[in-house]
Amino acid sequence: MFRCGHVAIVGRPNVGKSTLLNRLVGQKLSITSDRPQTTRHRIVGVVTRPDAQLLFLDSPGYQTRTGGALARLLNRTALQVAEDADVVVLMCDGRRWTQADEQIARLLPSNRPVLLAVNKIDAVADKARLMALVEQARRVREFDEVVPISARTGRQVDLLLDLCAARLPEGPARYESDALTDRSERFLAAELIREKLFRQLGDELPYASTVEIERFEETPKLRRVHAAILVDRESQKPIVLGARGERIKRIATEARIDLEKLFGAGVYLELFVKVKSGWASTEQSLRAYGYE
Repeated sequence: MFRCGHVAIVGRPNVGKSTLLNRLVGQKLSITSDRPQTTRHRIVGVVTRPDAQLLFLDSPGYQTRTGGALARLLNRTALQVAEDADVVVLMCDGRRWTQADEQIARLLPSNRPVLLAVNKIDAVADKARLMALVEQARRVREFDEVVPISARTGRQVDLLLDLCAARLPEGPARYESDALTDRSERFLAAELIREKLFRQLGDELPYASTVEIERFEETPKLRRVHAAILVDRESQKPIVLGARGERIKRIATEARIDLEKLFGAGVYLELFVKVKSGWASTEQSLRAYGYE
């Protein structure tokens, strides 16, 4: 008996959803940073076992504070991911249960299994706090299972995987056994560059910045990547470049190292900054840059 289906990973920003996906797949597919909603796209991570193929859906963090076209679109994506899945994993931070967690829990579908993954348990010394958090969560809704985990260290992640697999529908695998994701190398390159951008600049750069791959050439031993960092205003360009171009060089170097690990090949990366005013101001313009 073989099972196959989609498992949505949902939750508020910065609870560790992307870290969990990367841990499950064993490869860096989803980018991470301390900025809210670093994940902006629906990404499928494929885990194939002898008894099941689990198609994990990483989703943007559900944002309850920030408005604007980008936040609205990403919130809709986060909820749609849960609607489309066979099993839902709601992740929360084991250090606190917030009103945002409660809001998301109430919005999740009632007609499919929902598991609560209490993350970052390695950062909670008093386990009585975890019990209190679980009681708070259970007052909001019933969960099929509650699993304390650490996505960073891998603690109890295999148990979560087993519980998800057991709840998938029976059916054949949809991807080859060695597949890791449904996304292209071109897409993954843009995401990894954006991760380095966010990590290097923190709050210096406004949220409305992204990366556009202008040219991607692939050979067995080399990837040539020409990418533009899009900013909204001319005054933001020097922030990305840094003094004498040092900052963009650092972003490019860090991105290239990760890309070479991911692709298993050499990478030539050319990176520059482009001003594109209003690119994130409407949902129509966002869709032009691949936001669904």
